[in-house]
Amino acid sequence: MERFLNKLERKLGKYAVPHLAAVMIGCYVVGYILELINPDVAAYMMLEPAEILKGQLWRLITWVLIPPGSLGIWTAIMLFFYLSIGTSLERVWGNFRYNVYIFSGMLITMIAAFVTYFIFSAVYGVPVPVGRSVSTYYICMSIFLAYAATFPDAQVLLYFVIPIRVKWLGILYGAFLVYDCLGYFRAVIGGNLYALVYIIMLAASLLNFVIFFFTMRKSGKVRLTKAQKEMRRQFRQASREAAARQEAKAMGPGNGARHRCEICGRTELTNPELDFRYCTKCHGDHEYCSDHLFTHMHIQPPQGTAENSRQ
Repeated sequence: MERFLNKLERKLGKYAVPHLAAVMIGCYVVGYILELINPDVAAYMMLEPAEILKGQLWRLITWVLIPPGSLGIWTAIMLFFYLSIGTSLERVWGNFRYNVYIFSGMLITMIAAFVTYFIFSAVYGVPVPVGRSVSTYYICMSIFLAYAATFPDAQVLLYFVIPIRVKWLGILYGAFLVYDCLGYFRAVIGGNLYALVYIIMLAASLLNFVIFFFTMRKSGKVRLTKAQKEMRRQFRQASREAAARQEAKAMGPGNGARHRCEICGRTELTNPELDFRYCTKCHGDHEYCSDHLFTHMHIQPPQGTAENSRQ
């Protein structure tokens, strides 16, 4: 799979749509505007195979304009959140792979809609509408699952207050999907066979996530690019430094520490395993821990001083 994507990117990478995450949010904005103009417009935009076969080909495109939820403050917040994580994935994966991930999810969804339509129409003997079960909602969820699998150690503020790692939110999302499937299965057991359509469309929308992250596994772990590994390393280091700064701040300036790193604020009291040294290349007395002694930017003397002139 990875080799195939590399070959495909070399041939078609120049045709990738840049800033696709922003384009998707823009499509939802257009959908909201159309709904405000005419609340019934969604009925003419759905991916309805029966109507498409009659010649309404615009439905092959317009269904992606239908927003995943009603317009409101929480919907706006979620759209900004998806814009943020989508942009992060786009930067790490590159435009082409992010394009493949999104468009493959849409293509699989469209194929599943037509297959479901033909099967159910053959079973019931009449055309069965499936458009109302087709949306980009689960495709958006697949974007978050991809982000959680790529950056499991990243932290977000749940309800703007509770810090939580993205991997736990990904597990929670997965639990919601299982709950949705169980609800549809209960409906099928109760005699509502149409609920199978929702199960099929849910599975189709998330199949691209399965393809991307379960066919590119090696020794039970997803193979990461250098950019992904570097991003994970930066997340871990930023989290450690933030925790150290908070701990040093909580202890206050009069904590009796003799050494303090100017970058992260850690001391020999908060982190006794660290070594602290003064940098001989910095102007003045500046002390750093062993993690930042060789990685910080050296402080130069002010312009026009004698020391600066000697250098």
